[in-house]
Amino acid sequence: MARVFAFVALFVVSALAGAQGYPAKPVKVVVPYPAGSTPDIVGRTLSNKLQESLGQPFVVENRTGAGGNIGAEAVAKAAPDGYTLLIGINGPAAINKFLYKNLGYDSDRDLLPISLLASAPQLLVVNGVEAGDFKSFLQYVKGHPGKISYGSAGSGSASHLTMELLKSDARLFMVHIPYRGFPPALTDLLAGNIQAMFAIVPAVLPQVKAGKLKALAVTGLKRSALAADIPSVAELGYPQLESLAWIGLLATAGTPPEVVQKLSAESMKAMHAADAREALGKQGFDVVGSTPAEFSRWIKAEAGKWSKVIKASGATAD
Repeated sequence: MARVFAFVALFVVSALAGAQGYPAKPVKVVVPYPAGSTPDIVGRTLSNKLQESLGQPFVVENRTGAGGNIGAEAVAKAAPDGYTLLIGINGPAAINKFLYKNLGYDSDRDLLPISLLASAPQLLVVNGVEAGDFKSFLQYVKGHPGKISYGSAGSGSASHLTMELLKSDARLFMVHIPYRGFPPALTDLLAGNIQAMFAIVPAVLPQVKAGKLKALAVTGLKRSALAADIPSVAELGYPQLESLAWIGLLATAGTPPEVVQKLSAESMKAMHAADAREALGKQGFDVVGSTPAEFSRWIKAEAGKWSKVIKASGATAD
């Protein structure tokens, strides 16, 4: 029995020492999206803060492609030591497994949630539609089945699935036009080639303020601070249409729990710093900060919600 206690004590001391000594070398932070993108901005904001508080370089590496899967797979296959981290969003962390037939990783098995960092609602914008508000838009679409086209940043993207959620809930018949990214979709919306789209608030707010697009609703339970005059779906009576773009920090499965807990605590502290909140606020994101357990529950809930939408819409991304 004495040997058992001695072993347990040694294990605990070793674990604590590992957490206290982490990080002992530079940490790679993989962002699976281009430099300048919102996940990249969040990743660099967090990395700078962690570097300040933990005393080692946190180096951002942009590994783009395949809807975030290339970067996510690199982290999934890295050594589980906390020295390779992932800035993950809805897709690679929770949704892509339902969209892609042949992923090189399993997000449930190979990635370990650390903290949900930030989230942002989307904005429904229209052009060339005789609708002054959200409810009149629904009535207009119902009165013109199959005549309204909506754009997205691609099949399976947040802009696509959010509209599919609306279509299913309100029983609308609209035509989906997928684009290769957001810019060409916005160009066609402004030109009137498509009539509606969902996008994060900062991406379309300038066009709304200029009177080129009409904003009808924010897909959150509350209004966006950047667009305080636009009602939320919750206050309009449609809380089930909540749809948030979110960004989190993940590690390779098997990373020591004490390292994960340390990263989670430092990440929450970093995200709630005044300058970080200000930087993310300009991107339309609200700071969250969560424990690993809370983030795990969030991912599970998101996967359950959007898998149903994906199945009903038949969306694929291969």
